Amino acid sequence: MDEQTPLEEVEKNAAPSPQAVLYRPVPSVEERRVAGVAARETCPIASLGAWKPRTASDPAIDLIEQQSVTRDPSLVPLHYERMGVSPFTFYRGSAVIMAADLATMPVTGLEVQCIGDAHVGNFGIFMSHTRHLVFDVNDFDETAPGPWEWDVMRLVASIEVCGRNRGFSKQDRQDAVRACAKQYRRTMARFAEMGELDVWHAHLDVERMLDEFELDGKTGRTIRKVVEKAREKDSVRAADRLTVRDDGRLRFDSRPPELVPLAELSAEQGYDPAQLSHALRGLLSTYFESLPRDCRALLGRYRLQDAARKVVGVGSVGRRAWIALLTGRDENDPLVMQVKEAEESVVERYWRPSGFASHGERVVEGQRLVQSTSDFLLGWTSVPTTDGGARDYYVRQLWNGKGSIDLTALGPESLENVARLCAWSLAHAHARTGDEIAIAAYLDDGRAFEDAMWDFARAYADQNEADYQAFIERVDS
Repeated sequence: MDEQTPLEEVEKNAAPSPQAVLYRPVPSVEERRVAGVAARETCPIASLGAWKPRTASDPAIDLIEQQSVTRDPSLVPLHYERMGVSPFTFYRGSAVIMAADLATMPVTGLEVQCIGDAHVGNFGIFMSHTRHLVFDVNDFDETAPGPWEWDVMRLVASIEVCGRNRGFSKQDRQDAVRACAKQYRRTMARFAEMGELDVWHAHLDVERMLDEFELDGKTGRTIRKVVEKAREKDSVRAADRLTVRDDGRLRFDSRPPELVPLAELSAEQGYDPAQLSHALRGLLSTYFESLPRDCRALLGRYRLQDAARKVVGVGSVGRRAWIALLTGRDENDPLVMQVKEAEESVVERYWRPSGFASHGERVVEGQRLVQSTSDFLLGWTSVPTTDGGARDYYVRQLWNGKGSIDLTALGPESLENVARLCAWSLAHAHARTGDEIAIAAYLDDGRAFEDAMWDFARAYADQNEADYQAFIERVDS
């Protein structure tokens, strides 16, 4: 038998391949640290806080109207209504404005898989595939590669906007924002010292989280209530809440405009129920192709019973979203799935294309990259449109132990604690998908990062209030 070819010879003779990751030279730990420190030269930490307000809000509001063109026209008024409730709800629905603004500021050049809309309301509790509850990012419509600081800046500004909405004092808001920035910095430093597998598998198990973050008192009680509700949120409970029995069969209830069965959607709304039903069946069939074989085998045991349009959230209102009722062994074995439209990410609009074949795939693969554990039935598909184009969708379980913290009921201390949880989760997402050593080295500058984030959060909250007033005037005119 011939002597085996040395690894070096294999590398020399092998054709270059993007898949040959194991053979690709990587920078040393020290080189990665140097790169992080060097980023401070082109983008000083203080520059992250130096937001200069725009002279006018009208161009920003134009961006909202541009997004509305591709939305369901019948739901655009509801979308604007929900955005118009307060500066905070406006902030939740205006990720495109902030992305455009951040694109005018200096950047570190240290890229991660951005969440894209990392405001404080887009974190929460959900069930892992091992049936454990974890706290993590829970919205990925805007995920795409981008600068890590864009996510952090969106998060800290949301904390300030939320604190103002709750009527908290300037000191309480400052404490929450600075705690968030500090937690992100310290968590990233911790990940920079860990092995790659340990970073990848780290997660905030809910039970451990209460102890690790010393969450007691009101915060602890708030989170425990969310946990209790989350444990009850599964497909059985979803079917119980959203369906009625009609002629002995389960059907989705009619609760317009939030929940409308396909049969009730009219031609005036731009729908043909029969064609829509046929398209949805085709959509679910092609979605199966994006799943691993074991998941396809499982879903092959279910049959489609009914479908409906379901309005969700604030920023998502108007994007086409459907829910499908499937049953397994019998009608007491339901599975409720959500089918949600995916469009261009605001991050890729202002940074670079994501590189995925469809936006549904972008959302799914982005979620799998950044989330500690994802819905095992998560997948994507596209369906052709009458104009020769296509609509992209992603599919997931509607309820899978999901729980959200009621931000309208938080006190100052609880907001600070929730901000810390969000910061930990965001740092973990960035450490999984970016260079945690370089980011940690960039941040290792004492209190400078907390100072910059407080400066930015305060200034951008002012900008958000000005944009909100312009939005209200535009809608009312």
